[in-house]
Amino acid sequence: MKKTLNINIGNSIIHIEEDACELLTNYLMEVKQHFGKSADDFEIVTDIENRIAEMFTEILHTQQKQVIELADVQVVIGMMGSVRDFEEQSDEEPSVGYSNPYGSSFAERKIYRDTEEGMVAGVCSGLSHYLKMDVSILRIVAVLTVLLGGSGLIAYLILWIAIPRALTRSEKMSMKGEAVNLQGFKKNFEEELSNLKENLSHANEHLKPFVKHSGTFITEFIAVLGTFLQGTGKVIFKFIAITLMLIGSVCLLADFVALAAVLGVWYSGAAQVFPFSIVNGAFLTPFAIAAFITIAIPLLGLVLFSVRIAFNSRATNKMVSYGLLLIWLCAFSVSIFFVAKVGGEFKEQASFTQNQPLKAYPVYTLEIDKSMFFSKEDSLRYRLNSADYVGKIIQKNSDGSSSLPRNVKIRIEPVEGNIPSLTECYSSQGRDFATALNHAKNIGYDFIQKDSLLKFSPEIHLMKRANWRDQRIELTVKLPVGTKVSMNKNLDRYINGFSLWECDDENNMDDRYVGVMTAEGLKCATEHK
Repeated sequence: MKKTLNINIGNSIIHIEEDACELLTNYLMEVKQHFGKSADDFEIVTDIENRIAEMFTEILHTQQKQVIELADVQVVIGMMGSVRDFEEQSDEEPSVGYSNPYGSSFAERKIYRDTEEGMVAGVCSGLSHYLKMDVSILRIVAVLTVLLGGSGLIAYLILWIAIPRALTRSEKMSMKGEAVNLQGFKKNFEEELSNLKENLSHANEHLKPFVKHSGTFITEFIAVLGTFLQGTGKVIFKFIAITLMLIGSVCLLADFVALAAVLGVWYSGAAQVFPFSIVNGAFLTPFAIAAFITIAIPLLGLVLFSVRIAFNSRATNKMVSYGLLLIWLCAFSVSIFFVAKVGGEFKEQASFTQNQPLKAYPVYTLEIDKSMFFSKEDSLRYRLNSADYVGKIIQKNSDGSSSLPRNVKIRIEPVEGNIPSLTECYSSQGRDFATALNHAKNIGYDFIQKDSLLKFSPEIHLMKRANWRDQRIELTVKLPVGTKVSMNKNLDRYINGFSLWECDDENNMDDRYVGVMTAEGLKCATEHK
């Protein structure tokens, strides 16, 4: 019967016989006396204790026993080497004076991820040590597999999670196939200390203390991301900063141009163009200036911040920053006030309807009339009463309006009886019902019937230079059943409830479509045959 003890070595609790503990204690004292002469060498002692604890744990697991015996300690000392052998043969491998049945399991090369030499997570670098291959070849293969279908990315993530990272010195030495003994520890530490002194100024060294204490995938991913942001990430951030600087500068210039347009610097009629036509002329100028400042100051801040990131320039003076912030808050408050004031002009909605009969024809032709409508004010402004315009028709360049949202809708429906008609529904909004109804009454619209030709204007006109209050008109053409309708393709933008593209025919060369009115509504002539 032998007395046993519990010892703490390498942060592991080991159950060991008393005589084996005495031998181990004497061995560790020799190691500490030899290597513990300086603060730097003291790390070797800690690594040696950790390695001995690993070897003890593996012996217990392999032999399925609970106590470390004297023979086990002798095997471990033989594997690690004695201080005397190391001092006498500093350039040679220490001889092993014990027959060790577990030596092969401790000396074999193991696979770990090498995060110190790795570019991302050290998978390729670790495999290169294990397979004794050039790491560049493995990285090229990894990139090719990622580009070819992305399977390499999944494999890389799986290996990242499955392969442990080399944390301790013994794991790093096993990964590289180095001898895990006293001489190996000494040699490895000296090489690491030399590399550390050469790269002490490198920013990545600051991440090692944080990464070393945690082996989780998430923690390591954050550390890898931090390394990336300090290297390649800086280049990407500078590119993004330059891009934002250019975008902000263009937007800031556009803000200046918009302000100049509203103030009528080069065109006095810009205030009548949507969306500027929403604001009443009485407070258009202060509203435009406040809105300009509200938009311009954040854009200016974005440009200055982007310049600072891209070119490492000095930060803006705090007094200037606080002054701009105060101006922005004032301009923002004024803008909110005018937005609320304009929003109050859209509280109520009003509409009225009027009917007019149409001359009956078996076939109607519907077209969009591009002729421009001119009020008396327009005639005086453009001098249309002069002899230069007698007998001439002025047309628009496009079917749609350039100053207002689309505000004309056309519906074609069957009529009860044989009398065709046109229903015009005018609607608008205002701060109250009376104002909204007055806006609706001031809508001007041109419709002309020339025999079987029905010509519709593409837009309404705001009489008396009124502001935009969502004025619109809905036209309903009611035709008897059996009446045919010929329409041009550009009418499709304005028709509701029917699509001309449904009547598209490959043999149709003149871009005109023919529909037939049925009891269910307008149908394509080809479908009605």
